[in-house]
Amino acid sequence: MQRAIELASQGLGHVSPNPLVGCVIVHNEKIIGEGYHYKFGGPHAEIVAINSVKNRELLKSSTLYVTLEPCSHFGKTPPCADTIIQLKIPRVVVASIDPNPLVAGKGIQKMKDAGIRVKTGILEKEYRFLNRRFFTFFEKKRPYIILKWAQSKDGFIDYERNCKTPEIHWISSSYNKILVHKWRSEEMGILVGANTIINDNPQLTNRLWAGKNPVRIVLKNEESFPKESRILDSEAPSIIFSTKHENEINAEVIKIENTDEFIEQVLNKLYERKIISILVEGGRKTLQSFIDNNIWDEARVITGNVSFNNGIKAPIINNTAYYEEFIGNDRFQVYFHHA
Repeated sequence: MQRAIELASQGLGHVSPNPLVGCVIVHNEKIIGEGYHYKFGGPHAEIVAINSVKNRELLKSSTLYVTLEPCSHFGKTPPCADTIIQLKIPRVVVASIDPNPLVAGKGIQKMKDAGIRVKTGILEKEYRFLNRRFFTFFEKKRPYIILKWAQSKDGFIDYERNCKTPEIHWISSSYNKILVHKWRSEEMGILVGANTIINDNPQLTNRLWAGKNPVRIVLKNEESFPKESRILDSEAPSIIFSTKHENEINAEVIKIENTDEFIEQVLNKLYERKIISILVEGGRKTLQSFIDNNIWDEARVITGNVSFNNGIKAPIINNTAYYEEFIGNDRFQVYFHHA
């Protein structure tokens, strides 16, 4: 099962909104086939693993290890549970039941009804952590939320900028810029506030890393974007959540009521669009609003080897870092929110 989890991880950034799934087939304590779900709309992990087995006769006396319960419904591909039954695989070991109500135990029951011995819960905790975006989406009915920011070693995310000195001051190294683009490629959406668009005019793409660009999501009230805002180009789809009716070229505009539940309204709309994860990149007000409302799952903080002495304070997070390392001269910390 550990090998199946390792395989599943290779689908990150390629299969959303589908789950990360890995599969290993064992005969007489030897792996005879393995695979993972590598592309949205492509074959599921079980089918990839089965197709990698050279001698199909061995399947009738093998054990299939899979990280997530085999599907039992017709989607973009036929049900994996049916294929397992047809091939007479006698034993299946599953890390976790599928939280998707279309499956949710039905695949396991179908296999049991066919006489297959099924065992569940093996390395479930480890697999749930890997597939935390998918489980959060179905269990909390909202996207998995990752907060990200870079800060100076004295706790600022930027200088106080004005019209005379509007330039951006980079905090982290060029290597970490590439790392951030890798993170973007792994999530379905990237979210910022309107001031970030106005002040920085970012592209919000993962142009420094291979993969599909995330959906660009902007929260705004009465602010107006310059016509040359790169958020309005055609490099990636954009969704603008606004408190007023407006039209933007190359962007979907969704009107949201300006209430205390503003963030909840946004997350509900993203859930409806099956966006299972978002990377929140700022600015400070936007990041802190997620923290203050206890609506976040993970935070990634890069502390650069620079001092600003004054400026815009970094968001305040009271959790203890789960993980920490130095990447060059920058300190990288990961936090998890356990509400």
